[in-house]
Amino acid sequence: MKKVIIVSVFLLLTTLGYSQKSPFKAEVKGKGKAVLFLPGFSCTAEVWKETVEELSKEYECHVFTFAGFGDVPAIDSPWLSKIKEGLVNYVKENKLDKPIVVGHSLGGTLGLWMSSSEQELFEKLIVVDALPSVGALMIPGFDASTITYDNPYSNNLLWMGEEDFKAMATQTASFMSLNKEKHGQIRDWILKADRKTYVYGYTDLLKLDLREDVKNIKIPVVLLAATYPNKEMVKANYEKQYALLKGLEVFYADDSAHFIMYDQAEWFMTHLKEQLN
Repeated sequence: MKKVIIVSVFLLLTTLGYSQKSPFKAEVKGKGKAVLFLPGFSCTAEVWKETVEELSKEYECHVFTFAGFGDVPAIDSPWLSKIKEGLVNYVKENKLDKPIVVGHSLGGTLGLWMSSSEQELFEKLIVVDALPSVGALMIPGFDASTITYDNPYSNNLLWMGEEDFKAMATQTASFMSLNKEKHGQIRDWILKADRKTYVYGYTDLLKLDLREDVKNIKIPVVLLAATYPNKEMVKANYEKQYALLKGLEVFYADDSAHFIMYDQAEWFMTHLKEQLN
């Protein structure tokens, strides 16, 4: 019998007449070893649908949608640190025994952050096309201390008209996956996102720099990496950013953009099952 549980980490008893917004919604499906599935930026738990349908036959899958995305109400800034704190509390309060973390993009970065600060909480981390520092990749001369919420790029996105924002989302989706059938879904996730979360949450991500912190991770870390558009450039970026993480195991998915689970579904499932086992 399918088990689906909606969990709010900071949920207070409604009989007391008040409640506090949760940093995410979690759905639980299956039984067995606990595995946390963390989505990428703006994505919902739906991104893991095919993955969880298969893996819930053997594992207890905890699948998350973060605040401000999908139908989960937005929370105040700082968004990203509240997500991280909520996930750590979720594991502890639900007494999960060293769960495995599988994180795509933002979710993988969160996995690195949690594993570097909570060294005994998890068993293994599987990172799907994610970096310790997105800002260092995106911004020349990157300096996290100079990034603020109030900047021209963020303000432009925040006040962008609906048609222009839709055009931006459509363009973004087109290079995130080589599977054209998935472009509409990726675009719609962006369009449904709370605008402030989309803007300021991404600012939080840009400010986060874990390139030094990854040296504190003690558990096994596996990276499943996309290679589009240039495999050698991709490898150089990953080797540079993960330089201080000892024992990192990397597998490169050829002919795949950012959403490996869509572009190379069979390759992705095979490698994921091998690493979970």
